Amino acid sequence: MSSMLSHNKDQPRIRKSLSDSSPTATTATTKSLRHERLSRLSSSGSSDVSNDTSTNHADSYVLRWENRLSARKKAEETANNDYKKMYEKALATNQRLKSKLETSNQELAMIQDQLQRTQKGRPGDCSSNMLETEKKESWSLKKRISDMEEQLKVKAELKMENQRLKDENGALIRVITKLSK
Repeated sequence: MSSMLSHNKDQPRIRKSLSDSSPTATTATTKSLRHERLSRLSSSGSSDVSNDTSTNHADSYVLRWENRLSARKKAEETANNDYKKMYEKALATNQRLKSKLETSNQELAMIQDQLQRTQKGRPGDCSSNMLETEKKESWSLKKRISDMEEQLKVKAELKMENQRLKDENGALIRVITKLSK
């Protein structure tokens, strides 16, 4: 036992901060440190069983730590890819909704223009048949206008929700960036 202690005091200990090295360098360093410990144990003999078990506990701790680190990195990579996909999907949806909104606005303008022309261009001495058709047309146009206004309301709500999702996505990306540092 005393020979083991004197042997350990003579050997310099190498400690390296985890933030100073890359994961591959950390793995190589921990493997070389484990190899050094095992070679020291084998050269000193196997007379001390408690020291051997403490080395095994340390090795198992290092292995668990390495597994956690690699799992965390994989999870961060997956999360980054998922947020990127969600952001791209939100952008595509936003563009699609913008084009639909523009189309609906153009249709609405055409229908309102058409409605104004029919209301202004009414002759005073029309037959009852023409009045009924004009009433039907104006009623159908008004109905279409009200439908389009409802669609515009829905699109505005979707636009607001889309913006909220973009903001949330940006916040999540910032959090992930801070966690990855």
